[in-house]
Amino acid sequence: MADHQLRPLIGITGPQRGARMPRLLVALGLWLAGGRSQQLYPSDSQAALASLDGLVVTGGHDVDPVLYAAAPEVTPKIDRERDRFESAAIDQLLARQRPLLGICRGAQLLNIRRGGSLFQELRSRRQHTSNRWTILPLKTLRVAADSKRLAHFVGCARCRINSLHNQGIDRLGTGLRIAGRDLDDIVQAVEDPEAAYVLGVQWHPEFLLYLRRQRQLFRDLVAAARATAS
Repeated sequence: MADHQLRPLIGITGPQRGARMPRLLVALGLWLAGGRSQQLYPSDSQAALASLDGLVVTGGHDVDPVLYAAAPEVTPKIDRERDRFESAAIDQLLARQRPLLGICRGAQLLNIRRGGSLFQELRSRRQHTSNRWTILPLKTLRVAADSKRLAHFVGCARCRINSLHNQGIDRLGTGLRIAGRDLDDIVQAVEDPEAAYVLGVQWHPEFLLYLRRQRQLFRDLVAAARATAS
């Protein structure tokens, strides 16, 4: 059996420098799920995307509001080279109908590539939950009753999640469906119900690998990558 069938190759995107721990934890989650990973950087050629069976777009700096035709409302930390590379990666993997998981900023960029937009700050939109960033699962995810993918992946109606984001999804991108919200009705997950696995989550499952249902996100990604690569 070919190596990609045994352990499909999943790309992991991120900044040119830094974010070493999240990247390693995503790679660990993929390995535990039966996959293998390739770290990708903004300086890489887009040709590196051709051999991927799936993709994880990780968290990080804010997405440039220019990408969704908006003026800056806050002073964002922008990485335009990363925006460029990850936009191309998302477009290519979606065109090839390969599984894709967007984490935090990755979920936001996925939404933008489908024509959606973002709220540039969330503090003023919170009434029931804290705006504090934490890797601990101290916030509540409410999975949408009509979710076709997320409900299966995590196997719960209400789950505990973490929160490390200051921006969020506003206008929904074409073909995406809201799969989960928090207690302030802020979007926490989006999915493409027509795809085997196209999912964006605002939380960081890589920091929650000790929870079975968070590991399941990676297991289902790897299973979908194996199926589409065979």
